[in-house]
Amino acid sequence: MSKLQGKDGRSGEGHEEEETVAVHRADSWTEAVVLRGLLESAGIDSPPLTRTDPYPFSNPPADFPGAEILVRESQVEEARAIIAEYLESAKRGEQAEEPDEE
Repeated sequence: MSKLQGKDGRSGEGHEEEETVAVHRADSWTEAVVLRGLLESAGIDSPPLTRTDPYPFSNPPADFPGAEILVRESQVEEARAIIAEYLESAKRGEQAEEPDEE
């Protein structure tokens, strides 16, 4: 775990130096960007604290190693629920696109 500070370098209000937890490891650059966007739109901080953070890249590198999705310790449950819902929705979408086998 690492400590999360706000984007301006200060700790978030009411979250002084709160620990961060990796809630998911995104296998692709696209997945990491989508998940972080979903979390941030739900008011969950997802800080870029890893070397593999996808946001600095305009295009994903060919050897993208994946990225840990980090959140404040107090937001872990909510973040995991959002991620699980997204992944289940994506899985259902893939199944709907598969042709029926007869």
